[in-house]
Amino acid sequence: MASRPNQTRPDERVFRAGAGAFGLLLIVIVVAIGIELYRQSQLSIERFGWHFWTTDTWDPVLGEYGARPFIWGTFYSSILALLIAGPIAIGIAIFISELCPDRLRRPLVFLTELLAAIPSIVYGLWGIFVLVPFVRQFQVLTPEWLRSVPLFTGPPLGVGMLSAALILAIMVIPFTSSIAREVLRAVPHAQREAAYALGATRWEAIRMAMFYARTGIIGSIMLGFGRALGETMAVTMLIGNNPQISLSLYAPQYTMAAVIANEFTEATDDLYLNALVEIGLVLFVITLAINVISRLLIWSMNRPARGPVVRTAALRAAA
Repeated sequence: MASRPNQTRPDERVFRAGAGAFGLLLIVIVVAIGIELYRQSQLSIERFGWHFWTTDTWDPVLGEYGARPFIWGTFYSSILALLIAGPIAIGIAIFISELCPDRLRRPLVFLTELLAAIPSIVYGLWGIFVLVPFVRQFQVLTPEWLRSVPLFTGPPLGVGMLSAALILAIMVIPFTSSIAREVLRAVPHAQREAAYALGATRWEAIRMAMFYARTGIIGSIMLGFGRALGETMAVTMLIGNNPQISLSLYAPQYTMAAVIANEFTEATDDLYLNALVEIGLVLFVITLAINVISRLLIWSMNRPARGPVVRTAALRAAA
């Protein structure tokens, strides 16, 4: 006797329950990480409260801990890296997906993926031997009138915010360009054909494709931003590790991941250890917040992109 169309078979119910359990496991893991970080940092939270986020003093000898220099260094280096890497990565993605000759496309894709596979410590070593001397020489050649600007003050050490931002940008480019390339390849050919049918040039057709894929491109940039926020070893080797807030690109500074990597094994008392774990909790919360904000941004940009609005906006982009 044939089963009814809407009747679910037992094996399908088992498959749905198993797949749902695996999906639920991800939520459980995220919640468990947050709970454990909070539990292990409770002593620091009770001692300092919100002042931990807003004070600048980091002195394990006196038992005074403030995470603001590390939050500043993390965002400063990541935003600088994103400003450098974003246009370059999108340009690479456009060239490979739209303009590159067929005989060069596969080697360039392979090289991009190879750069993404290089370990962070290798980038850090390369940065010490190449980027640090370059930044030091660049700082020595900076005009005197420019050195008085707060953005370019500081001794010519080589290690500092600019070196860390450059190495982060190099590390972010492969991820961002790979995702952006796949997004551009997913744009339907009908979009390009419609642009050419309207008399658009090649550049205007590419602009239309980028407009169509804008949410995916934003997602690729946010993915690179998330990678930059959590990067540890390469940044630790190049940023100088000084818990001071400064606008200078040349000043040694610190990040949240770097201070945990440097000082976790040196934490001899409970308060010191709890303060470091709370920094990890802060980094965890910031990362979640950035992902939520980026998802809301993508949803808000997707909402009006329906029907005639897309066609009208695409025609304007190609005009």
